[in-house]
Amino acid sequence: MHTSPWIIAWLLLLQGCTAEQLQRATSPRTDIRDCSTNPPYLPSTVTETTARLAALRGAMKAHSIDAYIVPATDAHMSEYIAERDSRLGWVTGFTGSAAWIESIGLWILEAVPAGGNVSLDPFLFSIDTWNSYSEALHGSGRTLLPIETNLVDQVWGDQRPPPASSKIYSLPAEFTGSSWQEKVAGIRQQMEQHVRNPTAVLLSGLEETAWLFNLRGDDIPYNPVFYSYTLLTSTNIRLFVDETRLTAEARQSLQAGCPGPLCVELQEYGQVRAHVRDYAQGNVTIWLGTEYTTYGLYGIIPQEKLLEDSYSPVMVAKAVKNAKEQELLRAAHVRDAVVVIQYLLWLEKMVPQGLVDEFSGARHVDALRWAQEHSRGPSFESISASGLNAALAHYSPSNVSSRKLSVDEMYLSDTGGQYLDGTTDITRTMHWGVPTPFQKEAYTRVLMGNIDLSRLIFPTNTAGRTVESFARQALWEVGLNYGHGTGHGIGNFLSVHEWPVGFQSNNIPLMKGMFTSIEPGYYRDGEFGIRIEDVALVVEAQTKQHQTGEKPFLTFEVVSLVPYDRNLIDVSLLSQEQIQYLNTYYKTIRERVGPELQSQQLEEEYRWLQRNTEPFVQSSAGTAAATLCVLATTSLISALLTELQA
Repeated sequence: MHTSPWIIAWLLLLQGCTAEQLQRATSPRTDIRDCSTNPPYLPSTVTETTARLAALRGAMKAHSIDAYIVPATDAHMSEYIAERDSRLGWVTGFTGSAAWIESIGLWILEAVPAGGNVSLDPFLFSIDTWNSYSEALHGSGRTLLPIETNLVDQVWGDQRPPPASSKIYSLPAEFTGSSWQEKVAGIRQQMEQHVRNPTAVLLSGLEETAWLFNLRGDDIPYNPVFYSYTLLTSTNIRLFVDETRLTAEARQSLQAGCPGPLCVELQEYGQVRAHVRDYAQGNVTIWLGTEYTTYGLYGIIPQEKLLEDSYSPVMVAKAVKNAKEQELLRAAHVRDAVVVIQYLLWLEKMVPQGLVDEFSGARHVDALRWAQEHSRGPSFESISASGLNAALAHYSPSNVSSRKLSVDEMYLSDTGGQYLDGTTDITRTMHWGVPTPFQKEAYTRVLMGNIDLSRLIFPTNTAGRTVESFARQALWEVGLNYGHGTGHGIGNFLSVHEWPVGFQSNNIPLMKGMFTSIEPGYYRDGEFGIRIEDVALVVEAQTKQHQTGEKPFLTFEVVSLVPYDRNLIDVSLLSQEQIQYLNTYYKTIRERVGPELQSQQLEEEYRWLQRNTEPFVQSSAGTAAATLCVLATTSLISALLTELQA
């Protein structure tokens, strides 16, 4: 699931139970703090932050600040952050989903008196966020002031976790799509061909530098990246990083071409601002992506020397996987399918005995992934949600709050792995007992949406948002929907949520070689949740008609290879085309995953796979559903073509 990279802690000015009010805003739990009691009741999941807030307010007063905005991201606009950068969590105790966002501009107008000032750390906010705040406060009598002394860090003091110290290493050549020298040459070629003739590319996103140089690290949980910046010009390369952490092999790789245009000059991580300011004094044009560049860096470059895109050329190049990268990701998904099949078989045995809860289930699937070849652990905190907890799209269990799995409830497992050859993300929803007719229909319609988008054929350069509704149409037909995005890009041993690929309005058009998740769902508050998520590769479609010189049409090749829960599928709702798709998909699963199960001597899992990939048979009741599907699809295609023509 893709979530917003930051949350605003807008309650810093309020007194009382800040952390609990935040918790209440994102959770239906009833065991929240009662502020009227003395001492107040604190559930086990809540952190007492009164002293921390008092210290922060003291620092605000010392700097004559009326309001201070604290985001839940780092200086690289990362979605996942290290504990050292968890400033919002430390000062408020907030641990809810990052999907929760408040309208900070409107709140400030109500909470801060006219003549007051609002401050923030400019190195923790994107350009677009800064501009939106400035616009909201314009003419209101309130002033937006950057302050480079981070007040949370100041009051956190020596209790703040230390900087990362683990090694930064080179990714073995067999797990890379091309050498870093080839990647640099490709970016420089784009610079030469650009109408603005940029002289440099500034990279702030941690994925960008890691991908460009084929380096990896462990600075952020679940993400094999490291703190760094890169300034790439036509004649030199500067990598801003803690060079003491580079392995000897990594250093040799970066500096083998010294001196020369393929020599990487190592600079201290904290010196990036000074170097960029000095470089910007010359006759230069700096190309950057606004989505991952902070206002603190952006603001030191004269406006006339900026070339701005939403995403840097490195971010866009990384999104399109070459043939070798595609094969690497396919291989990772085969081994990951083995893990999920092992887990599903284990659940079938253990849940009826009452021996599994959400937390122990999550730990078990994590352990299974660690046992696979080339594994580097989970790609995010495993979502293991039973019954009503699954209605919370981003729920993850803890060892102090975990429901027992039951054959009488639905169970949602959203997990993923990091492997040297790829990153995975897959969701399956199960029921081991007798689901209600509505649960079966809801599940089947979610599955229909997954199938309809996965088998769609569409023109090259189609925006993901243009075709996203195909994943929802089966739900819309009966008045159902879901409130999260339909998919996100995924990396080659990088981030599990890799922008700019996906189906949202700020994603780039879909192109051959991109990987994206396809993950429709349905959630009934207080009862159950359903999500079916697969990762798919954008490939060229084999169409009946194609004129020479025209760009080929595209479709998806699903690379996640785990069957769906037959107990929840109402075959009568499926069209003949959907059943044919399922049977073809199941045949592919058998061909690709079956041999891997046997090679790992997992014979019981192999037999489970054979049982759960038996072909489906079309029922006569499916005829009416098929007709409705055709009519709805025709309408959506008409709307798509109208938008493309516009």
